[in-house]
Amino acid sequence: MINQRPIKSRPFPSSSSSLISTSTSTSSVSSLPPTSSLNLHKSDQTITKMGKRSILTPTLAAILLIFALYAFFNTSIYPHTDNKLPIHTSFQIPQKAVPIYMYDLPRKFTYGVIDSYTMARGGSPNEDVTKLKFPGNQHAAEWHLFSDLNNRKRSGSYVTRVSDPDKAELFYVPFFSSLSLVANPNRGGAGFREAYNDEETQEALIQWLEKQSYWKRNRGRDHVFICQDPNALYKIVDRVKNGVLLVSDFGRLGRDQASLVKDVILPYSHRINSYKGEIGVENRKSLMFFMGNRYRKEGGKIRDMLFQILENEKDVIIKHGTQSRESRRMATQGMHTSKFCLHPAGDTPSACRLFDAIVSLCVPVIISDYIELPFEDVIDYRKIAVFVDTTSAIKPGYLVELLRSVKKDRIMDFQKELKKVQHYFEYDDPNGTVNEIWRQVSLKLPLIKLMMNRENRLVKRQLTEPDCSCICSNQTGIRTSL
Repeated sequence: MINQRPIKSRPFPSSSSSLISTSTSTSSVSSLPPTSSLNLHKSDQTITKMGKRSILTPTLAAILLIFALYAFFNTSIYPHTDNKLPIHTSFQIPQKAVPIYMYDLPRKFTYGVIDSYTMARGGSPNEDVTKLKFPGNQHAAEWHLFSDLNNRKRSGSYVTRVSDPDKAELFYVPFFSSLSLVANPNRGGAGFREAYNDEETQEALIQWLEKQSYWKRNRGRDHVFICQDPNALYKIVDRVKNGVLLVSDFGRLGRDQASLVKDVILPYSHRINSYKGEIGVENRKSLMFFMGNRYRKEGGKIRDMLFQILENEKDVIIKHGTQSRESRRMATQGMHTSKFCLHPAGDTPSACRLFDAIVSLCVPVIISDYIELPFEDVIDYRKIAVFVDTTSAIKPGYLVELLRSVKKDRIMDFQKELKKVQHYFEYDDPNGTVNEIWRQVSLKLPLIKLMMNRENRLVKRQLTEPDCSCICSNQTGIRTSL
């Protein structure tokens, strides 16, 4: 038989204040005279009075408690009278900027990469960094972030640069990894070893970094790397994967190397001029536009199928083309005069063409089943783009019938939303892409601290399957059948 503790009856407190203070309640009970307890030998009148009191007292206390809770939730949680701000406003505005330290890397990892790129194309190095120009390409984010942190007049950012690494909570490694990848136009060809070598530069970077005390302190978890090209840092990615990776998609990264939990998705720099006109369809005579490489590998094989289906469709412009000044001019003309712009997967799920379409107010038609998109906590892409699964898209007639069924007002609704979010894809806008990237990075800090503290107290374990932290910690040596 289970032993039960005898239940002792307690009279209700005489005032609502005893609901808040336990000590007050206890002292009140102990100070009651003996006649206040229930006595079966008292008269019926006494019992009736006590019954009424015992009902009214807790009822009054309950009412007072409800009023107290109402007052609490309307003064403590909402101290301001104006509560009309959007829900996400407090999420967007940091309480304080996160202190970030940018490593003063040897020149060969920053300006030296620009020099190597220039010399490989017949130019000369420039020691005056104020006159250096970053080669214009879709991976210019690394230059914009570097320039932003070097700007002494910067303000209003979600991160603030500090000169003392002991005061930093994050560490930025400003290696131009994407430019390094293409610095030598003869990669793997004749004279490759004698000229600039990206693999050797990556190896030199990690050797330099692993000597730094701040890197060793937390195994690089509080370090931030930009590797926007899908192949950037490919040689050393397993040695830097603990850090925050700034990438355009996860097309070439393994599950144990990157995740949405710890990393940040960036937009490519758009290559064509932004559309400055007003919304409307009168000047957009073409239904849909696409210009790009027809033949791609992996998921990009869908492009050839779409070419076969769409190339003879009326009011659809679909052209094979590679990057050039003339192609850029034609793409600008096509995107600025079309209602929809096709974005099929290429060698990887994402491409700069998507962001060219956004700044052109040309509604993107995304056919890329594994695409990841930047800034999805503040942008609802369903309001600015049409998503079509690959299986449906390659059915003859399906895509054009779908798009032709979209009414004029619906297209203009898409354009209005595109115009609202256009600044998120402008790297030169002070409140644009760079500022949003730093916001995204700053939001990773609580998770970074959690993982650092957790790892510092864990003993080394031999795991045969992922534990609860696998997606955040990216621990190696874990076997999974997922």
